[in-house]
Amino acid sequence: MTPIVAIIMIAHLVCAVGLIVFVLLHSGKGTGLSQMLGGMMPSTGSGTGIIERNLDRITIAFAVGFAATSVLLMIVYRPA
Repeated sequence: MTPIVAIIMIAHLVCAVGLIVFVLLHSGKGTGLSQMLGGMMPSTGSGTGIIERNLDRITIAFAVGFAATSVLLMIVYRPA
């Protein structure tokens, strides 16, 4: 295994774990960690609080990273 493949695999693992964690942090029907942490925060016009929007952005970033590392691994990784 080349060093570039090892780096991509580590990034892929970090993205996978991060994606799992941040998807589980999302609230469902007004419950969850984001509601507990953002209970005192004012919500915007769409009803989504500041913490929910930031959780959405972080989750999307991890999803894009996961997809990018998946494609890179398909291109670069050649098993022996």
